[in-house]
Amino acid sequence: MRLAFGALFSAFLAAWGAEAAQPLTFLSQAARQQSVEFDVFLPLRNVDQLDELIRAQHTKGSPSYHQWLTPAEFRARFGPNPHAVERISARLRAAGLTVTGTHSHGIHVRGPVDGVESAFGVILWNAKTRHGHDRLAARWPLALPRDFIEAGAHIAAFSPAVHMRSHASQVSPVAANRYGTTGPYWFTDLKQAYDFPSVQTLDGRGTAIGVVVPSDVLDSDIAAYFAHEKMKPPKVVRRPVFGGTAFDANDGISVEAALDVEQSAGMAPGATIVIYSLPDFSDAAVIAGYLNVVEDNAVDIVNSSFGGAEELYTAAYNGGSDFTYLLRLENEIFKQGSAQGMTFVASSGDSGALGVPPIAYATTPPQDPPVVVGSYLPGVEFPASSPYVTAVGGTNLVTTSQAGSLESTYVSENAFGDPEKPNDPYGVGNLISGGYWASGGGESALFAKPDYQTLVKTGARNRAIPDVSLHMGGCPTGAITPCGNDRSSVVVAWNGGLYLVVGTSASSPEFAGLLALEEQNVGGRLGIVNYQIYAQAAEQEAGTWFSYFQQGIPGYNGYYSTTASGYNMVLGNGTIHARNFIFAPFAPRAGNPQTLSNP
Repeated sequence: MRLAFGALFSAFLAAWGAEAAQPLTFLSQAARQQSVEFDVFLPLRNVDQLDELIRAQHTKGSPSYHQWLTPAEFRARFGPNPHAVERISARLRAAGLTVTGTHSHGIHVRGPVDGVESAFGVILWNAKTRHGHDRLAARWPLALPRDFIEAGAHIAAFSPAVHMRSHASQVSPVAANRYGTTGPYWFTDLKQAYDFPSVQTLDGRGTAIGVVVPSDVLDSDIAAYFAHEKMKPPKVVRRPVFGGTAFDANDGISVEAALDVEQSAGMAPGATIVIYSLPDFSDAAVIAGYLNVVEDNAVDIVNSSFGGAEELYTAAYNGGSDFTYLLRLENEIFKQGSAQGMTFVASSGDSGALGVPPIAYATTPPQDPPVVVGSYLPGVEFPASSPYVTAVGGTNLVTTSQAGSLESTYVSENAFGDPEKPNDPYGVGNLISGGYWASGGGESALFAKPDYQTLVKTGARNRAIPDVSLHMGGCPTGAITPCGNDRSSVVVAWNGGLYLVVGTSASSPEFAGLLALEEQNVGGRLGIVNYQIYAQAAEQEAGTWFSYFQQGIPGYNGYYSTTASGYNMVLGNGTIHARNFIFAPFAPRAGNPQTLSNP
């Protein structure tokens, strides 16, 4: 991949500008009659009214409290201006393209490549991502017609790079059971450690968790994972987006898919898991995935164990072209889901507070072998930074361990990061030094402080992440060893074997599964659970009978340190006391793993 990119680098910079995300390999010009489909996005209407509605839906005592909309109701009240939809549709038809439908954010289009090229002044190429996924891409930005610009239209498709990356890291194979005070942990170990309720009381039945990921899982892996803990596998439903992606053992993202399904279903074995399989991590695919999620309205909780640095979308990293509108498009989709009562959960990232490549990473021609071109900078990743998403950070967990017993009760946690060797996070061909493997956290450069974060002192003017944390583990491949003490991990069943995996890709689906238990307990969708999180944090700070969060956990994520109490930009409000958090303080506890209460 590096050699192919190096051969194209000069032409790429001349055509598009500097690009710090994962570059594509351009193969051949697309055939003129090759079929293509994409979306045209238009602005929502009545945005101020929508914001007021969402606040009211999350305010106890309001007549609108938890009165969720359907997709049809959302579109009727807040969808794009119908006149703009018709005007843009007519323009697309005139270019020889077919409008196959409309949705709450715009228009879905299909047609031949030459129609796209003539309408938007580009040449489309067949290309491949670094993971081998096929894409159609343009070497330069689309030239939108004047009426598109006047209507505020955007097209997310055909970007020549991929900005998102998975947050999981595989460590090594593992044998079949537990070995010590830091795991490796099965989901049942974590449920006992974090004080989950007995599975006989709450198991997530009647709820559905969506997993957005560019891969699939092997049913045999899921069955083996749950059989190890003497359980039946969960119900798994596939909803491919743009054809999706089949399981591929040579694609590391398939490890991510297995982890997401196993962790979320392990916490809520009665929930249905719906895999929204994307074709890749391109912005167009990710946006289409979220659009499918909210228009289907079939899942209650949505997990995303991936992200990309906000700064990678700014003009400085893209040759003067600003692509932050792509993040705002996703944010509007999250708004729709929130108004429908859906809860979005995302891993906060595994690069601590240092997730941003330096500008030189984008502007320096790569060498072979690659060289260090700068150091990591502070910044946060999207979608975790969205105000409509719950960002989940992570810790290393220590539990009891005794020969002859599977007991796994909580002892302590730490959130100390592990320094990393120079690496190439997006496959550009340059190396960056000063990286940290740690719980992602910091302050958004794009999104203002949401009202719920005024309930505690975050120390930030804008949106701060994470919101909460659970176990993520540490000391990944690429860390400068020896790592610190008490580094933990989880077990994932993948491609017929058992492996150790670390990352906020584990903590995020853990939390998604917990929310399914809460939804079952309270009898309905939760919406933006951050309103609950920060209200509970304020209550705990003021003094309460119940403790919702474990705080005072020592840690450092490369830029920020944890605090003795309250919020910090390493762990947010802390890790979860599960039964108290989901309003089930008197429910029977999950006991030792592989007993009737756990699972």
